[in-house]
Amino acid sequence: MQWIAPAEKDVANDALEKKLWDAADHLRANSGLTSQQYSTPVLGLIFLRFAEVRFTKRRAQLEKSKASSRRANPVDDPAAYQAEGVIYLGPKARFEYLLTLPEGGKVGAAVNEAMRSIEKDNSQLAGVLPKTYEAFTGPLLKDLLKKISEIPVSLDYDAFGRIYEYFLSEFARNEGSQGGEFYTPSSIVRLLTEIIEPFHGQILDPACGSGGMFVQSARFVEEHRKNPSSELSIFGQEKVGATVSISRMNLAMHGLEGDVREAISYYDDPHKAVGKFDFVLANPPFNVDAVDKNRLADSVGKGRRYPFGLPKTDNANYLWIQLFYSALNEKGRAGFVMANSASDARSSEMEVRKQLLEDNVVDVMVTVGPNMFYTVTLPCTLWFLDKGKRKKSRAGKVLFVDARHIYRQIDRAHRDWADSQVSFIANLVRLYREEEADFTFGGHEAKAKLTEIFGKKLHYKDILGLCKVATLKEIEKQGWSLNSGRYVGVVAGEDESDVDFKDKLKGLNEELETLTTQAHKLEKNISSNVSELLKA
Repeated sequence: MQWIAPAEKDVANDALEKKLWDAADHLRANSGLTSQQYSTPVLGLIFLRFAEVRFTKRRAQLEKSKASSRRANPVDDPAAYQAEGVIYLGPKARFEYLLTLPEGGKVGAAVNEAMRSIEKDNSQLAGVLPKTYEAFTGPLLKDLLKKISEIPVSLDYDAFGRIYEYFLSEFARNEGSQGGEFYTPSSIVRLLTEIIEPFHGQILDPACGSGGMFVQSARFVEEHRKNPSSELSIFGQEKVGATVSISRMNLAMHGLEGDVREAISYYDDPHKAVGKFDFVLANPPFNVDAVDKNRLADSVGKGRRYPFGLPKTDNANYLWIQLFYSALNEKGRAGFVMANSASDARSSEMEVRKQLLEDNVVDVMVTVGPNMFYTVTLPCTLWFLDKGKRKKSRAGKVLFVDARHIYRQIDRAHRDWADSQVSFIANLVRLYREEEADFTFGGHEAKAKLTEIFGKKLHYKDILGLCKVATLKEIEKQGWSLNSGRYVGVVAGEDESDVDFKDKLKGLNEELETLTTQAHKLEKNISSNVSELLKA
């Protein structure tokens, strides 16, 4: 099935985002710093502007109530702000003060002090905010402060979040492959959350980057008219300290708190995750090598972090998959991004995959086309695990969805999904699960497309080129492959992409290598047996 959605533009917001980005890029170009060095300070100033807008609104409320009451009013009490999820800003931590500083003065030192003041008054931000503003000259920093102060105070909660996400995505583009480690495109994250449906409970991301999975989970809860702060408990891990700070700032930007820690997830388990979580969401780094497996020995075995054993290959994909699986409680759901190669990997990795399938937890596989990420052009696969499916009618089955030809072209080199496309795929999964369709997100267009494909009564059925429910017996016949292309098929007359061809060629080559290895073993055995017979 092919569905290419038209590009959509929010002209006002696009212009504002570009204006802010150009100002930030001007700062980088004239500071001699790398993108990595200046990204966090710039995000810190956007965070400060957002915090001030919310602070100012709350302060106005407190002053109004003070005027109509004889009781002491806590207009300068941090607790009165924090009770409403608002960050308290002292007098010298506000834009109105920083903008009055002379260009020749110590602007960088003043901004650093503002950040320290915010951390002191808001304990959840302790050690999080950047304090490297003295690396910039006074005139450059003042210019950036002025540009960011032009973000309208009338902007709603989500618009500020989108500006922050826009900057994250631009930094990801500029930082190349390293940028991909902290940012996952929002439409990918949105589909993950729509399918695992994190309404209530504890949520973990052991490769949390900038915290986008948590933010989208909170949006999902909000859209269903609930308070994410009371419905979700957030836990994260991230190996890079600077990225932990970006994540915690992102949470605070959205009025959220979480326990996000610096840790290397293969070796470290700060949240004692085994069997604990209702939801796991992640976009781990693909095909990592050189993991020290000797350090994992105590975490291998039933009831531990790596219950299905360590693969012999020097590739961490199936270490990550086991970490996600083992963190779930008995009704838990996981959604994560994974390299396409993991769906078909052979030998010891196939043995792990086989055990996952036999345990009846693999629920849905969605194949994603190329150019959906800023830093990687290759396609990927979204995996969905559900331990709660074991006692349901879909036990012993897996839904395969081929979404490679569903996308919206952003520019020549990049794609994403329109809201309606995300909703369409998510509701396709709901039909498979025998759940009611939910058009809270995606609206009329998604419903129209779903009705066109599945009929007015909206009952799931296999659709050639789009989706197929396969049994474990069918999957076993395909060598325990979780590659959607092996099951969904191709509509007659639909062109096969270069990526499809490369995937098939790679699979055939791996099969050839396996058969060649087996042939060499047989050859040695025959030679050995013949030698024994001749000696007799």
